[in-house]
Amino acid sequence: MEIKDWSKRLTENTQPLRVHLIGVAGSGMSGLALLLIGMGHRVSGSDRVTSAETERLQGVGLVFSSPHTAAAVNGVDLVVYSSAIRPENPAYAEATALGIPLLRRAECLAAILHTKKGIVISGTHGKTTTSAMTSHILREAGLRPCHYVGAEIPVLGANAKWDEEGEFMVAEGDESDGTLALYEPECSIVLNVEAEHLDYYRDLDHICEVFTKLLDQTRGRIVYCKECPVATKLQIGRANAVSYGWSDANYVADDVRELRGSSAFRVLRDGELLGNIELGIPGRHNILNALGAISLADGVGASFPLIARALSTFAGAKRRFETKYLSSRYRIVDDYGHHPTELAATLQTARSLNPQRVVVLFQPHRYSRTQALADDFGKVLQAADLVFITGVYAASEKPIPGISGQTLVDAMKRHGDIKVVSVPDVSIAHHEVGNVLEAGDLLITLGAGNVHEAGTRITDDLKALEEILRLAPDGEIDGRLYEPMRRHTTILVGGPAQFWIEPHTFRAFAETVNYCRERGIAVRVVGRGSNLLVRDGGIRGVVIHPTGGVFSQVRVENGYVIAGAGARLKKVASVAQAAGFGGYEWMEGIPGNIGGALRMNAGAMGIEMFDQVVSVTFLDEDGEIRTRSRAEIEAGYRNVAELRRNFALECTLVGPPDTAENIQSRWDLSRNKRRISQPIAASAGCMFKNPSEIPAGKLVDELGMKSVHHGNAAVSDVHGNFIVNRGGAKAADVLGLVEEIRSKARIDRGIEMEMEVKVIGEDEYTF
Repeated sequence: MEIKDWSKRLTENTQPLRVHLIGVAGSGMSGLALLLIGMGHRVSGSDRVTSAETERLQGVGLVFSSPHTAAAVNGVDLVVYSSAIRPENPAYAEATALGIPLLRRAECLAAILHTKKGIVISGTHGKTTTSAMTSHILREAGLRPCHYVGAEIPVLGANAKWDEEGEFMVAEGDESDGTLALYEPECSIVLNVEAEHLDYYRDLDHICEVFTKLLDQTRGRIVYCKECPVATKLQIGRANAVSYGWSDANYVADDVRELRGSSAFRVLRDGELLGNIELGIPGRHNILNALGAISLADGVGASFPLIARALSTFAGAKRRFETKYLSSRYRIVDDYGHHPTELAATLQTARSLNPQRVVVLFQPHRYSRTQALADDFGKVLQAADLVFITGVYAASEKPIPGISGQTLVDAMKRHGDIKVVSVPDVSIAHHEVGNVLEAGDLLITLGAGNVHEAGTRITDDLKALEEILRLAPDGEIDGRLYEPMRRHTTILVGGPAQFWIEPHTFRAFAETVNYCRERGIAVRVVGRGSNLLVRDGGIRGVVIHPTGGVFSQVRVENGYVIAGAGARLKKVASVAQAAGFGGYEWMEGIPGNIGGALRMNAGAMGIEMFDQVVSVTFLDEDGEIRTRSRAEIEAGYRNVAELRRNFALECTLVGPPDTAENIQSRWDLSRNKRRISQPIAASAGCMFKNPSEIPAGKLVDELGMKSVHHGNAAVSDVHGNFIVNRGGAKAADVLGLVEEIRSKARIDRGIEMEMEVKVIGEDEYTF
């Protein structure tokens, strides 16, 4: 049956048709479902998964099923399928076996379009935005158009709508697979024509053949962009064609002003002023899109004042330079652009907003496009300040050997010196991108795949981070997202901290902890990361690192040393030595700070931390700051239970007066002992507590485990109780080696080895 015959069946039957859509969750197919339901037909649909889109469609009458099944098409009159559906799909195969008519998505759209005065918006780029603008203008002008647009459009309410009374139907025409030639519209807009979708087309000439057929089949006004030489060439000899552009066109935009988040310009028709436009979205490319919509609307009878009013309220389409987050410090934008021309336009718009830096996370779309246009991508991405490139979103393509996201990284390096970083796994790319964001940055997630999910994650966490940073005045608190814990552990391993907070005052510390407690957000306090192992999945929640300000201060008052929780033990020992107090020499070689030493009751040379503590100031469980004397605190071997629930802020320490010579002698003794007995390589310190039967290091040595390795983690050949990072080790390597040692000790000697190093965090990424 021909498309025109289906047009009649869809509009002239007294009984509604039963239509089933395979792949109904996609933006194109969901639009068809809305149109068919609006026309009064009984519509069902299936897809692999349930989504917010399918739930919305069920609310207006769709009968939805998941997954695809053969039973879904029983008794239907017509099956419509998306381009992603293969013949082996059970619903498709069943329809074929039963002889049920099958239409491609574009064929069904063409059949619906034939029932109205169709307006087809076509081009390599800008179709969705221009289709949405045109639909919005005609609706505001009172012409009641039906519309079919390839994205969610907030100002239109939905991506498609059927209006029985309307004369026109605006449709976004997809040129990717040649189906553009199916349409026989009343009017057409051609935005641009470039070499694209070369997985389907032979070359640009092949693409032009399809556009030419569309234009030959257009009965009324053709609108084309004079700035595109190919689109202009296609109009030669067409009396029904009008042009738009920056100059020398029927419709011209001049006096262009790019405002912060919007645009303004004048419109001239054949040299005469029509009026002024204030466009609700930014970007010169969007001014051209608007000019195309104006040229069309003016030709079908919309008045210019109503056109101007409509464009002033146009807020854009989802994933078309869509602002996901905006604060005084950051802007996050998402854009569907996946072709070099689109990227260039998006980056130009970003620059017009005058950010400190433009940071891009780009997900290449299709291997064939990545291969064919690598050099062009490499050039246009130079307009950013920092670029992250993920792996390729394949869509329906099979991989091409040697083509990956790294292909574009290499192309960028050939064409400039803009910093570019490869982040192959898009599911965790937000960790690297979010961590580098600075005040004043504009982040753009770019691509036609699922890269927008990274932007959404960063947006959600950035909102929470900024709430925390507002708890204290500027200068009292700093913070970052997804801080790699390998930077903050002495063994140099560990996944990211979801929220990394650095308070510099007791008030900022207390406000942060109380905020988190009230909201059930997990809190960890981390110092310099000795005696600490963070798992590879990182730490969900807030990690507080008290540093700077009062936390880094060490002072001497009335014969006591008073030190903030963030002060390094080595600094405390140095201040005590300068003041003539002994007993602190054991601290010299421990790579930790006061807070961690208090929590673990650290020690060496026969001395423990709480042997010298006079008092501790801490934040208690009730959110109050209190000071307790040593007598009120119970301290055990490498454990202080009091500080599991309360957070140390500062402590007062005591040591006997002594001569500089005696202090230096013990200092040198401590340093030399450590140099001889402990490894230089990165480690977390002693991995195990000493069992009652034998020192842990001696036990590991007797078990023959020295120098044994697991991945890039190895038992030190200097001291058996140290596991060292040989370079690039993961927490899983360390923990795997720990289990080997514990298992051998249990089997060979009947000894249970207890870890001294504290292990925290998740095995896998959860945020």
